[in-house]
Amino acid sequence: MHTLNDLKAGKLVGQTRVKIACGLSEFPDELFDLAETLEVLDLSGNRLHSLPDKFASFKKLRILFLSDNEFDVLPEVLGQCPQLSMVGFKANRIASVPASSLPKMLRWLILTDNRIEALPDSIGDCRPLQKLMLAGNQLKSLPRAMAQCVNLQLLRISANQIDELPDWLFSMPKLSWLAFAGNPCCCHSRADQALEEIHWNELHVNELLGEGASGLISKAYWQDHHDVAVKVFKGAITSDGLPADEMAASIAAGQHDNLVEVLGQLVGHPQEKSGLLLSLIADDFKNLAGPPSLDSCTRDVYSSACAFTLQEVDTLITGIASAAAHLHERSIMHGDLYGHNILVNDRAECLLGDFGAATFYGEQSPLISAALERLEVRAFGCLLEELLQRVTEPDDMGSSPVILSLQALLTDCMSKTPSQRPSFSTIYGVLLSLRLDRSRVLSSA
Repeated sequence: MHTLNDLKAGKLVGQTRVKIACGLSEFPDELFDLAETLEVLDLSGNRLHSLPDKFASFKKLRILFLSDNEFDVLPEVLGQCPQLSMVGFKANRIASVPASSLPKMLRWLILTDNRIEALPDSIGDCRPLQKLMLAGNQLKSLPRAMAQCVNLQLLRISANQIDELPDWLFSMPKLSWLAFAGNPCCCHSRADQALEEIHWNELHVNELLGEGASGLISKAYWQDHHDVAVKVFKGAITSDGLPADEMAASIAAGQHDNLVEVLGQLVGHPQEKSGLLLSLIADDFKNLAGPPSLDSCTRDVYSSACAFTLQEVDTLITGIASAAAHLHERSIMHGDLYGHNILVNDRAECLLGDFGAATFYGEQSPLISAALERLEVRAFGCLLEELLQRVTEPDDMGSSPVILSLQALLTDCMSKTPSQRPSFSTIYGVLLSLRLDRSRVLSSA
C-alpha cells in the first residue's frame, strides 16, 4: 500500500504498480507523473466517482482496480486505454455501461455488485475476453453480440433477473466455468434429506482455517461429538453469487466419497449469520493448486515442484469425475471445478469443495441440462490437461496406451463443439475401464 503523501512528494515516480486507499474523492493529478511506467493501478476503497479525460495517457496500464468507490457509470475513457486488459469495478453503484467504455484488449472484467440492467452490444468486440464477473446486478438478459466473445471461459451471472439462458451460451467453444444461481431461470434446490440444525452455542470455535470469497472457515469442537469445521457466510454478494445459494447447493449435493461432507446447518449465530457445519478434513490434505493469477486469468497456478505419477493422476481424476457425475445427476453445476478447490493427500485421495459458484439447474429440459453438463466437462478437461502436464514417468510413457487414452479423453473433453463432449458418467466409465486395462497389463508383466 502506498500513501498519498508519498505520491505528492514524487517518491513513486518510476513505479509500475501503485495502490492507494485513503478516502480519495478526486483522482490525484500526481499519478500522471507515472504515465510512462504505470502498469497496475489499484484505487479501490476510496470515494471516486469519475476519471479525468486524460486518463488514456496511461499507455502501459494493463490492470485497473476501482472497486468499492462511487461510480454510477463505467468511465468511457477506459475504452481509449490501449493496453488495458483487466478492469475491476466491484461494489460501486454502476447502472450504465457505455458502448465506448470497454477496452478492445479486455481479458477480465469485474462488475460484480452494481446496478447494471443491460450490457452494450460492443462487448462482442472484446474478442480477448476470457473472464466476465457480473453477479449481483439487475441484468434481465445478455446481448447476443456476446456470442462473438469466443475466448470467454468464465462467466458469473448469479443474482440477476435473467428469465432464460440464451441458446448461444451453450455453443460457446471455451466456456468452462458458469455460475447463474439466484436468477428466475433457476429452480430452488431441494435437498433429499433434512439437515440437522446446529446452534452456535453448541460449538467451541477455535483457530481460523481459511477464508474464501463467501465466508470464513474455522476449526470447532461440537459438544459431545468431535472436531469439525464451521463455515460462517459473510452475508453479502460475492464474486460468485449469493451465500444462500451456496448453502442450498452444498446441502442438495448430499454425500459422496469425493465431496466434503456437510454435517449440519448453523443457527443462532450472534450476528444472525448463516453457516454450515462440515467434516474436518485430515491435516495431510492440501490444495491441489493455487487460484488463477492476474496473468494466468482463468487457469490455476501450480507449484513448480508439483508432479504426479500416472497412478496418482488416475486416482485423482477418477475421483473428481465420480463426484461431478454425482452432482449432475442431482442437477447441480459446481461452477468452479478447479484444482484450487480440490484437496488432495499423498495417496492422491481427493475431495472437491467450495460450492460458492454452484447452481441448482433442476427441471430444465433434457437438452439444456445436457448442455450445462458439457460446459462443465471442459473445466474437467482443463484439470486433466494440467495434471498430464505434470506427470513424472519415463520418457517412453508418452506413447503408452494409458497416456494415449487419457490424451484422447482430454481431446474429447476440450472439443470446441460442446455437444460433442462426453457426459461425466461416460468419462467416469472410461476412466474405470482404463484402470482395469492398466491393472491387467501390470498383472501380466
